[in-house]
Amino acid sequence: MDRFIACWEGLDDPRTGNAVLHDFHEILAIAMCAVLCGGQGSVDMGLFAKSKEPFLRGFLKLENGVPSHDTFSRLFRLLDPEQFRAAFQRFMAGFSEQCEGVVAIDGKVLRRSFDSASGKSALHMVSAWGCEQRLVLAQIATDAKSNEITAVPKLLEMLRLKGTIVTADALNCQRDIARQIVDRGGDYALALKGNQPTLHNDVMLYLDDPASKTITAAPVVEADHGRIETRTATVSTDIAWLVKDHQWPGLAAVGKVERIRETAGKTTSETAYYLLSAPLTPERFNEVVRAHWGVENRLHWRLDVVMNEDQDRSRLGNGPHNLAVLRHMALNVMQKDGEKGSLRGKIKRAGWDDAYLARLLTMF
Repeated sequence: MDRFIACWEGLDDPRTGNAVLHDFHEILAIAMCAVLCGGQGSVDMGLFAKSKEPFLRGFLKLENGVPSHDTFSRLFRLLDPEQFRAAFQRFMAGFSEQCEGVVAIDGKVLRRSFDSASGKSALHMVSAWGCEQRLVLAQIATDAKSNEITAVPKLLEMLRLKGTIVTADALNCQRDIARQIVDRGGDYALALKGNQPTLHNDVMLYLDDPASKTITAAPVVEADHGRIETRTATVSTDIAWLVKDHQWPGLAAVGKVERIRETAGKTTSETAYYLLSAPLTPERFNEVVRAHWGVENRLHWRLDVVMNEDQDRSRLGNGPHNLAVLRHMALNVMQKDGEKGSLRGKIKRAGWDDAYLARLLTMF
């Protein structure tokens, strides 16, 4: 329990007066256990505390019994989300190895976190996903007056980027973001679309011209889920003219990936263009672009389909933000666990097997 408490150093208890009936760190420990077992909100946390009281008393005092769902709801509504996010960063600093490889940046909306009565829009969480480590490295929420573009620079400040390749979609293909990544010792592979119209047009015309100096890798063919996808990557480093015309920070190469998808009744194709700050081989470029989709397949999909995040109706105060961070912590613990098996299977096992749940808690 001492190690668990150490994770929350600097996190202030926002409760006052008669509301301080249950120990602050014990409430957090129960909440973490509930999420590890598949709990989705304060009601589930209250039910978990009641049904697992014998297990919880094995390492918690629970001097005033187990907290109710109102206690959990009140705490997470009031808890400072910035302090909670900072606690997550400290947790990750001691929990994961040095960040390396591809770091994918992407945002996700918590669809049921809106509140029509108060005019509060749904929470938008922007996450940094370590593709090799398969861990959430950092996250930040955008407020009602902001958007993902203004959140990403703050997110990058939380990361050690030296030796990494940061990937992002076309929304975040911005000069300031590219400059920040390079200045912090990282490289980037940024998707390029119509929000940079002149640059996009120049890159597209150049890479699609057979006379241009480019290197193309052998096509990569993958078959999965009833679909065959063929990806062909092309890179050019002969872009001095492009750098001179556009003055894009750190630009060293441009690339494109042509994708052909075949299903039982349909064949589609698309070509995506990218800006690169490192002269990657087309083979490595293809790997980096493919790795970016891990943030969708291994993070967002798991949060929605396995942890049912989009159906969580927590809406009041700071609750949606704090519970999203709690889910990220649980996901990282499950990923770090050396046991084989799916995330869904590990969540079920944590709910059924007290010894396994206790072992997960020791990772804190």
